[in-house]
Amino acid sequence: MRHLKAHRKLGRTSEHRNSMLRNLATSLINSRDDRIVTTLPKAKELRPFVERVITLSRRAQQLADDDSATGALHLRRQAAGFFHQGNEQRAASAGRRGQLPMPRTAGVAALRRLFDELGERYKDRPGGYTRILKLGRRVGDNAELAIIELVDNPREREAIEAANKRAKAAAAKKKAGKGKESKKPGKESGKESGKDRKEATAAEAEIDEAPAAESSSEAVADTEPTEADQDAN
Repeated sequence: MRHLKAHRKLGRTSEHRNSMLRNLATSLINSRDDRIVTTLPKAKELRPFVERVITLSRRAQQLADDDSATGALHLRRQAAGFFHQGNEQRAASAGRRGQLPMPRTAGVAALRRLFDELGERYKDRPGGYTRILKLGRRVGDNAELAIIELVDNPREREAIEAANKRAKAAAAKKKAGKGKESKKPGKESGKESGKDRKEATAAEAEIDEAPAAESSSEAVADTEPTEADQDAN
């Protein structure tokens, strides 16, 4: 029987493990590069945890009824359970004169970014919001490391746009090369026709010079005395 084997225990109690997953999800959503580095078992446990909360933000973006505000608030409160709560002393200290309010925690910032940005990014994506990349083993404890990142991040979109630009430039260059090759045979044929014309004119000149040479040789033969004329003299 396969009882109590639904998740990796990660050597922690339930409270410790849930708190760790909340911290990892907060770090991933608030990350500037939309990625964090952790061990492979933690990344595999974090993936379904963070994708559930992203699905809640996606549902909030798809609401279009009259009760959309109420439904979005309900989904936001459900998603807040995946992060650590804000400062409990904020409301008490905010009204004191001359004292600055305590800053909000990262969980509140993650919840805000989740519903303002990530929900819109993954509005038409039916799942698979994260990607795991293996990095090898860590020096020291030989733990297997991995990168877990959000898909469709700005860095990935920039890489896709750059690849598309390179492909378009290569296609335009190839098309220009084909155009030059199609023009070259015409030039070569023109050169060949010019050579043929030169050879034809040279042959015609030789033909014109040949009769002149023959007539000159005949004239020389007529002027030279024969043997009979010499004997008579």
